[in-house]
Amino acid sequence: MSARGDRFITPRSPVEGLRRRNLSFLPVFAQAVAAVAPAGAMSVIPALVFPGLAFGSNGPNPVVTFGVAMAVMVLVAFCLRPMAKRMAAVSGLYSYTAKGLGQRTAITAGWSAMFGYGLVAMASLLLVGIYVAQMFTNLGVPAADSKIFTVLVVLAAAAGASLLMVRGIRISAWFTLLMETISIGVLAVLMTVYFVFNPSKFNLGNVFTWNGNLDALPIGIVVAVSAFVGFESPTTLGGEAYRPFATVPRAITWTPILMGTLCILAVTAQDAALKEAPLSIATSSTPLSDLFSQASPAAAAVLDLGIAASWFACAIASVNALARIFFCMGREGVAPKIAGRTHPVFRTPSMAILSVMPVVAAVPVVVIISGVSPYQGLVSLLTLGAYGYLGSYILASASLPFFLRRIGESTYSSWIVGGITTLAVGALFWTAAAASIRTGSLQTVVYAGVLLASVLYATFLRLRFPKRLESVGIYDETRELDLFQGRPTP
Repeated sequence: MSARGDRFITPRSPVEGLRRRNLSFLPVFAQAVAAVAPAGAMSVIPALVFPGLAFGSNGPNPVVTFGVAMAVMVLVAFCLRPMAKRMAAVSGLYSYTAKGLGQRTAITAGWSAMFGYGLVAMASLLLVGIYVAQMFTNLGVPAADSKIFTVLVVLAAAAGASLLMVRGIRISAWFTLLMETISIGVLAVLMTVYFVFNPSKFNLGNVFTWNGNLDALPIGIVVAVSAFVGFESPTTLGGEAYRPFATVPRAITWTPILMGTLCILAVTAQDAALKEAPLSIATSSTPLSDLFSQASPAAAAVLDLGIAASWFACAIASVNALARIFFCMGREGVAPKIAGRTHPVFRTPSMAILSVMPVVAAVPVVVIISGVSPYQGLVSLLTLGAYGYLGSYILASASLPFFLRRIGESTYSSWIVGGITTLAVGALFWTAAAASIRTGSLQTVVYAGVLLASVLYATFLRLRFPKRLESVGIYDETRELDLFQGRPTP
């Protein structure tokens, strides 16, 4: 049989226009690392689940909360890994779900994933503005109008991120990896110095104390999960990675383990420190910065810059992943076709990037201008983003056994792992949603509205444009030229 006659070989890739097979393992891993924003998440998210903040004095134990979140995310990684080893996806979980559970379910998974990426990117830009403004305050040069200054920082960050993303994934990946490495180093050095000079404040006994409050644990885990979400984003680089079936699975496996270890260490240190801090610091939207500014405003300013850089990298990585899902939808015809266009020189999904960035930048600007508490804004954005990720994780995990069965590689272990992970993530999502509804929060209602809209849209496509719906799930297929060259053509 000729290459052209083989149904697994195509003369043109459905995602043609992207720069194919040019990313080594490090840039792919950098995408995952930047998406979880280790330095930023370690500095901000532990304070959001710290007892006495979001949950009152009977909040969940932070170490237990992050430990459970890490275990759940590792299970999700084990579900995604087999699919990543068999499919060079450009839209990640969206494509996996299409091949496992069908196109209509994939629409919901894709919308949920884009919702998650978008909300985390919005929170990231908001944090960039907050920490840059705090940095100038610690340096003794506060802005005359803090709101206007913060808005300008957010807009400048959004413009800079857009430029880097349009310029190319390789450049943005290396930039984000550099930012994260420096930020983690700064945070580690400052925390070590703090406890060397304040040894009496490090009480591990209080850190591991369990208060028996199970009611707040599910919501606490959902907030903690936001420190891990994005680890799967390398699955959107299957078409651009040099060895996608090796580098992508490796990146999504090790990232949640690395992130979990760093977060548990960070939350242990911060729990010990913040329990001894004044209430005004513990309830601040920039608790670590306020803690360090008591002793050394200059050190606090350095920390602010590192945290801002980490969240800037997170915004880039999140929008990179979001844009590639939107790009695939544009190619499939289930989103505006303009989103499926690539840059003629840089070969990036430039139109998808430029389409979503105004929305991503507008939300944090509205939060700042409206006068909403930065803390409340962050909790809402990160929790909603976590809902989006969890929804896509549930569907992608459930897809695993069906995906493998479709290609004739079904195993008992895939049914067991897929079932356990789906039930674990589903139970976490359900209990958190129920607890949120009991407290009168609208976050669950907002996310339910997104899910309902996706189902209605998929039904509309099924009735009016069935051919478009059938095209859902494109990926970087093997080309004829790939068979006759040592390295796939770009």
